[in-house]
Order: sequence, then structure tokens, then C-alpha cells
Amino acid sequence: MNKALETMINNMPDKTGKKLEEWIEILASKKFEKHSLAVNYLKTDHGLTYGFANTIVTLAAEKSIPSEDLVLNQYKGKESLKPIYEKLISTIEAFGTDIVVSPKKGSVSLIRKNQFALIKPATKTRIDLGLKLKNIEIQGRLEGSGPFGAMCTHRIQLQDVSDIDSEVIDWLSAAYQKSV
Repeated sequence: MNKALETMINNMPDKTGKKLEEWIEILASKKFEKHSLAVNYLKTDHGLTYGFANTIVTLAAEKSIPSEDLVLNQYKGKESLKPIYEKLISTIEAFGTDIVVSPKKGSVSLIRKNQFALIKPATKTRIDLGLKLKNIEIQGRLEGSGPFGAMCTHRIQLQDVSDIDSEVIDWLSAAYQKSV
């Protein structure tokens, strides 16, 4: 989750009077054919600004799609990458019980207190593993963030399950440890 979105969600109760989950429940009680109709409903009936209304509707739509479906859709036509994803998830889950695996449309965020990693099937033959490792220099397989921009500080390209070696696991663990 990017910092601006995280800040918006954290400020939502003070600025709108309700938590994100409460707004999602309100939207779930109604059926809107279009995104814009739901945004207008929150603006006119609840007095929200466009920014908050749009964010709530967008996040509510993401939550309405089961997580498994989001992940399955990411790997359509890229099925050979799924074992890499599964190995990454099992490796990360061994770090602790305080990790939230949050699938989105095109990637999966891994969050402790903050996002510490991102798994994205970048091509039909490669997964990009984004990591948040501030103040760590590029070295070995640890590259600049590339397409992740500010969401991650580094990336490691993975093309096979065997690429998830001790170096990758150590970098994942370091990102996890820094996310407290």
C-alpha cells in the first residue's frame, strides 16, 4: 500500500466520522451499477469529498473480489510462475503470524506494520519481488526498484523456484524486520 493511501485510510475516521470498514459496509448495503454512482452517493448523501469517496469505492470493489480470484487472475497465462509465488508466500509466512497478505489486481502486498514486500508477475517468465530496504545499497541480485517506483526501494527478479535461495530469503527477512 502506498504511503498516501495508508495516510488517507488512517485519517478517514477523523475526517469522515467512520473507519474504512464502516464505509464499505454502507456501500455493501446498496447496489450501484457504476463506480461514479457510488462516489456520488457518498458525496451527496454523506458529505464526503471526492478523494475519500473515490478511495472508499475503489477499495470496496477490491474487497468484493475474493483474494483467491485476484491471485488466480494475476497468473492467467503465467501459470508457470505460480509455484514461485506459492514458495514466496510459504517462506514469508514462516517469519511470523503478524503478516497480512493483501492481493490487489496486479500484485500482492505483504504488510506487517507497513508494507515490506510486493510480489508482481511482471512478464510471462518473471516475477518481480519488490522490497522496502531503506539505506541498503544495490548489490548482488538486489537491484534498484525499477517499475515499483516509491512503493519499494529494491527489486529481485525471479524466474524459477530455485531462484528463492538463501540470498533472497535473507533480503525478505531483512525487509520484514525493518517493517516494525
